[in-house]
Amino acid sequence: MSKERRAFFTAEQITPALVADWSDQYNNCPRRRLATLALSRTDINTVAYDATGAGAMQYKFSIEIPTLPVANQQASGRCWLFAATNVLRERIAQRLELDSFELSQSYLAFWDKFERANYFLENILATADLPTDDRVVQFVLTTGVHDGGQWDMFANIVRKYGVMPKDVFPDTYQASHTRNMNAVLNRNLKVCAVKLRGMVRDGAAEQDIRAARQEMLGRLYGFLCSCYGEPPKTFTFEYVDKNKTYHAEKDLTPAAFRDKYVGDLLDRTVSIIHAPTADKPYDRTYTVRMLGNVVGGRAVKHLNLALGDFKQAIIRQLKDGKVVWFGSDVGKFGEREQGIWDDHTFDFGLVSGLDLAISKTDALDYWYSSMGHAMVITGVNLDGGRPTRWKIENSWGDKNGQKGYYVCSDTWFDEYVYQAAVEREYLGAQAELAEQEPIELQPWDPMGTLAD
Repeated sequence: MSKERRAFFTAEQITPALVADWSDQYNNCPRRRLATLALSRTDINTVAYDATGAGAMQYKFSIEIPTLPVANQQASGRCWLFAATNVLRERIAQRLELDSFELSQSYLAFWDKFERANYFLENILATADLPTDDRVVQFVLTTGVHDGGQWDMFANIVRKYGVMPKDVFPDTYQASHTRNMNAVLNRNLKVCAVKLRGMVRDGAAEQDIRAARQEMLGRLYGFLCSCYGEPPKTFTFEYVDKNKTYHAEKDLTPAAFRDKYVGDLLDRTVSIIHAPTADKPYDRTYTVRMLGNVVGGRAVKHLNLALGDFKQAIIRQLKDGKVVWFGSDVGKFGEREQGIWDDHTFDFGLVSGLDLAISKTDALDYWYSSMGHAMVITGVNLDGGRPTRWKIENSWGDKNGQKGYYVCSDTWFDEYVYQAAVEREYLGAQAELAEQEPIELQPWDPMGTLAD
């Protein structure tokens, strides 16, 4: 940048004269005075609420897949596991003719936590020669181990450890209230990081470092067993079908249950994203450095598609009667009690007097928005072949929306939906694109955020 250009960006102080001018503008603006009255006693979301916009969010859909009652992740960030197991349970419940059924999210969370701890230690050792203020090291240390995840991370756990019914391995208090447990876990991981980095610095032998790491993991395994219970190695799968007939399958392993009831679904499913940023051309695949949970597992891999292609893949799967896992930013334009996500249901610009318009591209590049929550799409309303609204199965219990089911507008979908997991056959001609070698993104890329 030239000296002339730099001179333009001179420091500018807020002066009494400027404040006086802005004060006059505020006091002479009826809209701002009215907003002051409204905001003095009421939440800004309530003030900005537009009943006309909300009225358009009808729970009526031209394509609607019958699904089981919603689950409840409670005070935990396991939405990605709940959403993913909800996809699987629909297939299993349909096959076995069940009125209710859940897979054990705690079983998967246990192994994810344990594998994630090992993944953390792996990254600590891989960056041990870098200073602690290096950006990559800081990313590893600040990320630690928490509840969030992505579809490919779910697939890695199921591939390695299998899956089981929730009746066999139900939630404990810690499994459904994870904040304090995670705090203890991450404090220990910081201590482990200090020790391992110190051993590398002091030139310890590789076998000694490996022994220290294994001792650390042994303690972590014991802690997680105390929090979740130790996962069973075999179990009996008992269920009663819609005809009130009792069934029992004995001596199943989690892997055997997976093979019988999940089959090759995970290998046939592709993570697709819509990320309209300059660094991610469409029709290419991407991975994110240091994003994962299983050392030696498959890397997270996304196929970036244009918005129209992204939607059509989802719609094709819905038309075939199969629900879709997806990730979005639910912190924007949401009305929880009614179960609505819609950018036309709120007018924050009118209430605030601020310029709030931002494109999806800029929202990603400037970290205004990214994927933070995973749910399941169970329906869509098409008007002339074009979607107008989408039906969503959440995992926040059945107290809000329509017994825990929500609706989002298609315009909200355009701006705040980032990822979906669809079977390869619904990608059409673009299916072969998923086989490309992925371009590696930095660890802090927005497409590496975790749904929780």
